Amino acid sequence: MYLTKEKKEEIFAQHGAATNTGSAEGQIALFTYRISHLTEHLKKNRHDYNTERSLVLLVGKRRSLLDYLKKKEINRYREIIKVLNIRK
Repeated sequence: MYLTKEKKEEIFAQHGAATNTGSAEGQIALFTYRISHLTEHLKKNRHDYNTERSLVLLVGKRRSLLDYLKKKEINRYREIIKVLNIRK
């Protein structure tokens, strides 16, 4: 399995609090990790349409969280965009 408990804890520790797994930054970082993994999978398996759909849904969820963060606190938004190297 590509996303172990330890990896999740590491992601949440880097981007937010280790105990606050519902923070917008932590969720965005987790979605970004999952998106990069699915992107690599789809490069090898071009006809895996179920994974492609999952990828599109994840990108939409991440975009929603980024829009929320941008609306509420623009500084946190700019920081997470820079740290995760997400294009806008």
